[in-house]
Formats: sequence, C-alpha cells, structure tokens
Amino acid sequence: MPLQTGQPAPDFSLDSTTGRPIALADLRGKKVVLYFYPKDDTPGCTTEACNFRDAFAEFEGANAVILGVSPDDVSSHHDFKNKFHLPFPLLADPDHKIAEAYDVWKEKSMYGKKYMGIERTTFVIDTQGNIATIFPKVKVDEHQKEVLAALQAAH
Repeated sequence: MPLQTGQPAPDFSLDSTTGRPIALADLRGKKVVLYFYPKDDTPGCTTEACNFRDAFAEFEGANAVILGVSPDDVSSHHDFKNKFHLPFPLLADPDHKIAEAYDVWKEKSMYGKKYMGIERTTFVIDTQGNIATIFPKVKVDEHQKEVLAALQAAH
C-alpha cells in the first residue's frame, strides 16, 4: 500500500558514505529530505544531486538533513560523492528493502525491456518522523526548489 502524508515514515538503518550506518530514528528533531534515485553518476541523478548540493546551505538553514538513497554500494557512492563534491550522505540500499518499504521499487521500462528499479521519489519527513510531503516521479530540474518550499511548510 502506498505511503501517505501524515503517517510515520518507515524506519531504516543503512550503510552510508559517513563510514557508519545512518538510522532515521537518530534524526528525530530534524527535518529529513529522503530522496531515492536510480543510479550513481548518471545524467538525471547527477543533476538532482548537484541541485541539492548547490542549495545545501538553504537546506541546513531549514534544519533539514538531505539523504540520497540508491541500490548502489557504498564504494560507488563514495566515488559519486567525491566526483561532484556532495556535502550530504548517500545511503546504500543494495537489496532495495528500504526502496520497497517506501514503495519506490517499481517495474520500469526502457526500450521495450521491463526491469525493476527505483522510481525517482523524494520524501520530506518532519521532526516527529512523519511523512510531510511526497514528490513522486520527480523531474530533476528545479526539484530542490519544490522541496525547499515543502520544508518551509513542515514542522
């Protein structure tokens, strides 16, 4: 069943580029921008990550933590993070359990071939750990501005 705004965000603990696992429960009291993306260092994913990077100070000013999640492993995440100087952690979900919990692991189609993968989606989670806003099927251009506006409205 798809997640709804107002309900508790599914908890998780994932390996990250910080060198230790990051758990959602440890971030209570902060707003969390949890964005799911398909693959490190691909055009759309790079644009999205760099837009979040370029607006990072505004997210910090809104008491928000940005977390990027994809099925790539931590080594791939480190390469991506270092290449584009991303100031926020990337989380590895290689078995896509968290993507499934957030209902973003979907059947996709490219050139007529069907496969399973991440449907680019962003969740804004409020300071109590509830889902404040969901951005499904994200278009990466200017997405960070939509997310910042949603953060202003979240408590």
